[in-house]
Amino acid sequence: MADNKKMVEDITSMDVDFAQWYTDVVRKAELIDYTSVKGCMVIKPAGYAIWELIQRQLDDRFKETGVENVYLPMFIPESLLEKEKDHVEGFAPEVAWVTQGGLEPLQEKLCVRPTSETLFCDFYKNDIQSYRDLPKVYNQWCSVVRWEKETRPFLRSREFLWQEGHTAHATAEDAEARTIQMLNVYAAFCEEVLAIPVLKGQKTEKEKFAGAEATYTIEALMHDGKALQSGTSHNFGDGFAKAFGIQFTDKDNTLKYVHQTSWGVTTRLIGAIIMVHGDNDGLVLPPRVAPIQVCIVPIQQKKEGVLDKAYELRDRLKGIARVKVDDTDKTPGYKFAEAEMRGYPIRVEIGPKDIEAGKCVIVRRDTREKTEVALTDLESKVPELLDQIQHEMLERARTHRDEHTYVAKDYEEFKKIFSEKSGFVKAMWCGDRACEDKIKEDLSVTSRCMPFDQETLSDVCVCCGKPAKKMVYWGRAY
Repeated sequence: MADNKKMVEDITSMDVDFAQWYTDVVRKAELIDYTSVKGCMVIKPAGYAIWELIQRQLDDRFKETGVENVYLPMFIPESLLEKEKDHVEGFAPEVAWVTQGGLEPLQEKLCVRPTSETLFCDFYKNDIQSYRDLPKVYNQWCSVVRWEKETRPFLRSREFLWQEGHTAHATAEDAEARTIQMLNVYAAFCEEVLAIPVLKGQKTEKEKFAGAEATYTIEALMHDGKALQSGTSHNFGDGFAKAFGIQFTDKDNTLKYVHQTSWGVTTRLIGAIIMVHGDNDGLVLPPRVAPIQVCIVPIQQKKEGVLDKAYELRDRLKGIARVKVDDTDKTPGYKFAEAEMRGYPIRVEIGPKDIEAGKCVIVRRDTREKTEVALTDLESKVPELLDQIQHEMLERARTHRDEHTYVAKDYEEFKKIFSEKSGFVKAMWCGDRACEDKIKEDLSVTSRCMPFDQETLSDVCVCCGKPAKKMVYWGRAY
């Protein structure tokens, strides 16, 4: 039992210090490590394996909608970045610059991409000539650099991994349809694969992406009641096209500007998984994104036949689950704690007495529930249980979000909720940025989204009392 405790004794309780709990988990579960490059981190094998599963499954969903993958350079000439005024102003504080190549100063500074809109525009202006060339539905998986002042593993670092989709269309209607389509892909992926329920809606003018006509978002609620923007999809209209001269000859033989979109998610999704599902013993991974879904722990493994049986079970299961045998020389208690720390959805315990009785013990990571299962039933029980865990993790997360979503109809009630509780607050808004600014200044609270499913909670703005235009979800965010 002492060994069992030792694995987790260094984890700060999430109720004591959630931020430190998070850092402890990513370090103890060996997902990430710090480097000598300030603000940049090593994603270790256990963390990168989660990203690979995200990437693989999301990429499949993209391709089902007609997306093709490309790769563009990581350097952007300063003159190119400055072609779209709003865009460059929005990113200027975060840009990293290359000013020297080898031993010679560069004639023109190169930006290390914070995002690739300008490069895609420069590419599209030559690649698109006719309506027959449209639509262009491209995506790239890459890293980007943003010179963040404060960093945190997965959630915010100076270099991070992501995908960025960039599409070009003949009409405004086609661009808007693609923008919403990709947001829906993200929302379905988060719920079906990551077991994270999300809110879908539009960002306000203040919060939208620099250079976009409209930004749509999925917002998730973490265990500590803070919001996490988990994916965005932007409709650029023809603003970038006009700045870069991206025109095409339409069917009526007239020149027209394309309409563009951009959409992306990042490795912060791994942070979301940790903060939505984790507990004081470490990670709790949804089965569909768990690199190891089943960990087999042999008990008294030095006794004849025990390891052989564990390997046999592994071989029987490896066609239906991602499975490993912990055959290290650590004690069973330590192995149990390590399996819990790493978030393996199912642990299978097998020892001499179990083998003799023709059974094993299955332990769920999410609920700690133990079940004895006949060895002959293992192939049918494991996938059934993985599906059950996946479903129940989503429903628990949904219940947590709903129980931490409140309604405020006036400013006193609004302030009282945020002073005493954490979570989302639904409240009406007049549409005036001054109210957004006041709320942020007073409470460090921002608008998260104007949900597609609107409700009329009252007739007036929660902040100023003027006629309301939209219902908004508000919250403190990462």
